[in-house]
Amino acid sequence: MVNGGKGGSSGLVQRSPTTPRTLATATFAISLGVHTGLLPGWWFVWAPRFLWMFPPQIWRFATAFLITGPNLGLLFDTYFLYSYLSQLEIGNPRFPRKEDLIWYLMFVGGTIMLQTINYLTGFGFVTFLQALVVAICYTVTQDQRGMKVSYMFITIPAQLMPYAMILINLLFPGGVMNMLLQAQGLVAGHLFEFLTRVWPEYGGGSNLIPTPAFLSTVVQATGAAQGRAAGAGGARPADQASGRTTGASRGPLPDSWRARGPGQRLG
Repeated sequence: MVNGGKGGSSGLVQRSPTTPRTLATATFAISLGVHTGLLPGWWFVWAPRFLWMFPPQIWRFATAFLITGPNLGLLFDTYFLYSYLSQLEIGNPRFPRKEDLIWYLMFVGGTIMLQTINYLTGFGFVTFLQALVVAICYTVTQDQRGMKVSYMFITIPAQLMPYAMILINLLFPGGVMNMLLQAQGLVAGHLFEFLTRVWPEYGGGSNLIPTPAFLSTVVQATGAAQGRAAGAGGARPADQASGRTTGASRGPLPDSWRARGPGQRLG
């Protein structure tokens, strides 16, 4: 549905989109369970009162961004999340490290949840995935100015894509509420763009929200732990390894037969 992704960028290390794949899989699985009744939706939606319980249900900060709309929303929301997040992780020089992408998600997600429209107006949104998708789309398309994308069988300038995603809601029942929710994502994406690019480049300042150092430490420690676990899981007994090195394992007989010692000739 969407064309016109940014071309290959020289100098960028191509990485497997592990973060987008993980989030898209979790989104599809949780949403499918909720919409089919296999999982109770109130376990995952945003409800601040549960944060004051003991123990506090802090997972809601994340799961509120992992529930799609029903019906076709299950497919389209998951697709857009994976597509645009992949473009940030493997094709955008502004996010060279995994912790940079994680910090981006934390910032725009927190901005979406803290915007006054959600509380002072009393709308009380309980899921925020559509707002997050619009925020990511806005960030991606800022680097695609001058390019064209296709959306709903029409071709538009790339930077207009997030606005088209918001306006398309006018064609569906209840679309106005979705527009208000997605507008929060547009504000969050624009705020990130202003603080990290517009102000440093045109205002003579510096990046006001750099990736925290502690997040780099956490990501590196997690990666090191996963590497050690993978190494331990892939270890083989020394005798097997030495057998392959010395050639002792060669021959047509099974290992269990060769381990029985020298044979005795009969007759």
